Amino acid sequence: MLLYHGSDKIIRAPKIDGGRIHNDYGQGFYCTKHMELAKEWAVSNVKDGFVNSYELDDTNLNIINLNNDGYSILHWLTLLLDNRTLKTSNAIAIDGLEYLKDNYYIDISDYDVVIGYRADDSYFKFARAFLSNSISIAQLEQSMHLGELGLQYFIRSQKAFEQIRFIDATAVDHRIYYPLKSGRDTNARNEYIRITQNMHKDGVYLIDLMRKES
Repeated sequence: MLLYHGSDKIIRAPKIDGGRIHNDYGQGFYCTKHMELAKEWAVSNVKDGFVNSYELDDTNLNIINLNNDGYSILHWLTLLLDNRTLKTSNAIAIDGLEYLKDNYYIDISDYDVVIGYRADDSYFKFARAFLSNSISIAQLEQSMHLGELGLQYFIRSQKAFEQIRFIDATAVDHRIYYPLKSGRDTNARNEYIRITQNMHKDGVYLIDLMRKES
């Protein structure tokens, strides 16, 4: 399996504890199958970066794909909210978070690799909006397809790290790829405004799910 990781440096030997703890699925190594997307991840507005290429031998790895049958957007969302820092004093949102954890939480501790949507800060707004009942499930699903963000591959176990091999690194010019990165972010912010300003009258909201259980 060929994977790419965008960074401000060359990473020949990814480390299991090298990432942030409060990332989408926890601490580990995040990759994509799309080199062009990895190039956007690699740069800032003032600094060039690198796309690191790897070959992952997935033989005998326990892999969970959150887009497969049997899982829904709510399973992904619950895992995201369990790892990302979310501050809320809204009683409905607090109860909603507990409801999601009780009904959609997935224990990924036995998995080597997790495949699922990526939620950068702009797209994380949609997760917060769903939790506060500002958007429906259908609108949440729609938001995850905006900007062709694609799936990310989260490498989390020591076994998986032992089966990933560095291939090479490609330099990325921030003058070319930061405008693309910025444009994707602007698109997400504009779509957030558009979606949250239009109530989905026939949609199912988190409060609807909670009421069915009460």
